[in-house]
Amino acid sequence: MTLKYQTFDALFEALARSEFRSKFRLTGDDRVFAELRSPELLNQHAHEILKNRIGASHPKNDGKQTPYKGHPVFTAQHATGCCCRSCLFKWHGIEKNRELSDRELNELSAVICEWIRRDLEKPAKKKRVRKGETLSLFD
Repeated sequence: MTLKYQTFDALFEALARSEFRSKFRLTGDDRVFAELRSPELLNQHAHEILKNRIGASHPKNDGKQTPYKGHPVFTAQHATGCCCRSCLFKWHGIEKNRELSDRELNELSAVICEWIRRDLEKPAKKKRVRKGETLSLFD
């Protein structure tokens, strides 16, 4: 597990107490994406995204480099405090100004994949219908 929390349950309990972190849920498209991929492939995606976006000692655009949508890993990064180096320090105790080790990348990837797995176990969010919008019968 990460430096600050010894178990997934301890980390997720702390994240659930954060109003900001606890609001994140996978969108319908992200759920479909995650359900159609193997856990191994999602873990590989998480590892690559983490390494490329926040793995460097001074990531480009740190604090603004992680989109809020477009891939289930992005949503999970925000939900788990793995979105920037400041959040990594706050939620996982990982210092800034140094590259993330392979061990840390593996642990953070596991956190992200566990969050995705747990979110997929929850009922899907109901799609919000806006004025003038119609729903497909096949969604």
